Amino acid sequence: MRIDVEAVDEDEPGPAWLGAFERHAEAYLRWYATPGGGPRPTFLECETAITRYLPEWLSTWKQLCELVGGGDLEARFLSLYRPPPYVHGCSQAVLARPKPFLVRNYDYAPQLWDAMLLRSSWNGKKVLAVTDCWVGVLDGVNEAGLAISLSFGGSPEVGVGFGAPLVLRVALETCQNAHEAARLFRRVPIHMAYNIVMIDRTGDFFTAFTAPHRPTIVRRTPASTNHQDRIAWPRHAYATATLERERHLYARLATPHLEPDALVDAFLMPPLRSIHYDRGFGTLYTAAYRPTEGELVLHWPGNSWRHTLDQCDVGTRTIEFPDPPGAMVSP
Repeated sequence: MRIDVEAVDEDEPGPAWLGAFERHAEAYLRWYATPGGGPRPTFLECETAITRYLPEWLSTWKQLCELVGGGDLEARFLSLYRPPPYVHGCSQAVLARPKPFLVRNYDYAPQLWDAMLLRSSWNGKKVLAVTDCWVGVLDGVNEAGLAISLSFGGSPEVGVGFGAPLVLRVALETCQNAHEAARLFRRVPIHMAYNIVMIDRTGDFFTAFTAPHRPTIVRRTPASTNHQDRIAWPRHAYATATLERERHLYARLATPHLEPDALVDAFLMPPLRSIHYDRGFGTLYTAAYRPTEGELVLHWPGNSWRHTLDQCDVGTRTIEFPDPPGAMVSP
């Protein structure tokens, strides 16, 4: 399977973002309308939730809704409020010294990935991020020197709240540092368990552990995989080797004078790099962020792609992944 990864540079939501949304809107809206995790909210419920928990995002959400045509289902989808559950892998870690650094693997099904990197300035702050659901963020950095990424927290439980990628987007659009981002994640309900790591240009870092039906816990934790204090979903934990990856990560972080490039190399190799594309959680990319430089480098074995907040390398890269079972393969 070949995936074209697209890099887009567009300050305000416009033709490039809208074109990407429209190419995949049918599939995303069909997914959003599924009953998993309970019925989808009404437009009024979405608007009320954003007004209550994310008032700083309200005008941008309305702008995006207008851009896509003002449809009811589209607006509810773009709120990412009470979305269906979704499950993936992922490993992530930060280094505070000698310079702040964040590296992560995103493990998911290739055919379900946005495959878009967007350099934008929707609310007056430059943001460079890998998108999810077109409005959300899997990982990114802003011009204040704040970098953030997420990983699934290992529980199938679903509650009332927003999809984590939207809250990451709002954090990058509005927060100056890790402390501000941590406060945001504490006050906004997120509908599933996630481990969200953040680091700023000063080297300050936290991980927010979200879960339905309990307050978000924030700790000064430098690495996470796909569980929290305990294994809540043994089958998923075993399939994704979350404990093995966590042990490997902490062993690497304990290496004296560990350099960022050496940590990236570790993420490009097993056990951190997953090849289980047939199960829906192969590694789609390794992202390395240097917040003080506003830099993102996307890595694949033998291939890398550098971008900065000041110079996004607009274009596409074609990445080849193993075909899922039963896929039609062209001769």
